[in-house]
Amino acid sequence: MSKRNLLPVANFNAKEKGGVSPLAFDRWNPAIKASDENDNTIGIYDPIGYDYWDDSGVTAKRISAALRSLDGADVVVNINSPGGDVFEGLAIYNLLREYKGHVTVRVLGVAASAASFIAMAADEIQIARAGFFMIHNAWTGLWGNRNDLRETADFLEQIDDTIADIYHVRSGLSMDGLKADMDKERWINGRDAIDSGFADAFLPSDVVVEDTKNFTKEKVAAHKADILLAKAGMSRSSRRELIQDLKGTPGATNQATPSASNDVLESVLQSMRNATEKFST
Repeated sequence: MSKRNLLPVANFNAKEKGGVSPLAFDRWNPAIKASDENDNTIGIYDPIGYDYWDDSGVTAKRISAALRSLDGADVVVNINSPGGDVFEGLAIYNLLREYKGHVTVRVLGVAASAASFIAMAADEIQIARAGFFMIHNAWTGLWGNRNDLRETADFLEQIDDTIADIYHVRSGLSMDGLKADMDKERWINGRDAIDSGFADAFLPSDVVVEDTKNFTKEKVAAHKADILLAKAGMSRSSRRELIQDLKGTPGATNQATPSASNDVLESVLQSMRNATEKFST
């Protein structure tokens, strides 16, 4: 029996959603790709959720379209992602879990946070010998009174329980042990992933390549700025507006002049100051 047919679908809605773990983002190498991409593969090579920097990102809408085009044929999903939007991740997990064809997930580098439980939807999971899963509790940015904080904490606990259950069904590990691992943010290497039931086998070494030509430093920098602003308490809509402003800043590309680069940096820093000031008023 397929392991992905054992867990009932869980659906959530919320105004604010968690993002990429800063540590996961620092340990993610966006140049890691698969060497054998073809029409029956789907690549999850970016943070999970819509990317306002270049209007892309790994979304449920994109994954749904890719699966429809495959029309039930077997599919390989290549993952190298630091995670991201937990609700977008749950939607992608459900899409893969319900897909009619055989789903093989290959963890090429990092499958962190939301990317880690997306991988659990597969019939078969392969991981690079030097690959990693990372599991942790959901997090979000919030300000408000004590009732707002308690309500959000209770809601996050529901999300954590759901994610732990996904890991439990796939691995067979105890819920209590998984919750303890999520509390402390556990990194699981290739050997431990296989031994603990998070993966079934190692990937052949020649499947993983480093492609340094097809990603930009600006995009990575934009994601790092977004993480810092979220931790400072800036809302998702405000962060989106800032990134759109940065995109429109003359020189905010590889051809940036020193003065334009300084303007971009000052814009980010001032927005962080404004966000931080909300905590003292």
